[in-house]
Amino acid sequence: MKVLVIDIGGSNIKILATDEPERIKIPSGPDFTPEDMVPLVVEAAKDWNYDVISIGFPGVVKQGKIAANPVNMGLGWKGYDFEAAFGCPVKIINDAAMQALGSYEGGKLLFMGFGTGLGTAFVFEELILPLEGGHMPFKQGTFETHVGNDAMKKMGKKRWKEMVYLSIAHFRRCFQPDQIVLGGGNSKLLEDIPEDCVMGSNKNAFTGGFRLWEKSYKY
Repeated sequence: MKVLVIDIGGSNIKILATDEPERIKIPSGPDFTPEDMVPLVVEAAKDWNYDVISIGFPGVVKQGKIAANPVNMGLGWKGYDFEAAFGCPVKIINDAAMQALGSYEGGKLLFMGFGTGLGTAFVFEELILPLEGGHMPFKQGTFETHVGNDAMKKMGKKRWKEMVYLSIAHFRRCFQPDQIVLGGGNSKLLEDIPEDCVMGSNKNAFTGGFRLWEKSYKY
């Protein structure tokens, strides 16, 4: 089975198919809709062979369906029929959960993605648990308001790093993982990586998308 993986982001859509050497980037943006995305993906992947599609979506996904429109893109995502649009089977999963699955090597894994906000997910055996950890209350706001892009711009990198390390410590105590994978573009700003943490890679999102069709994962 050949899989096309679509990793949706607020600035770019990234796609990669089984056996293809290089991903393709497609610009998105604040008004980007699924009606905009589908023809662009079909055109970009016209020379690739694929039987099924995995979509990593930057928002809440419940029972394989998009539960709400994203805050950083256009409307129309909730309830959109991707299988009809693409003409093949489609699995949709939260983007942080897809990257967590691609990072998984056993045990209990917690993924924390530091980017525009905070993406979180937990993987244990065949259970993939998307989390909205960034929206949990923290100090005078939420974790996301203390470790997201806006927080870094407001408080500076030094203070932002302190908040990141504190957030990691809170999540560690809560979820008791065997390993924490740090992802998202801003995680690269951390010089000191906590002992039980490893740096992830955006490539793991594609690995997760491919793996999604290998087993009957619960997510």
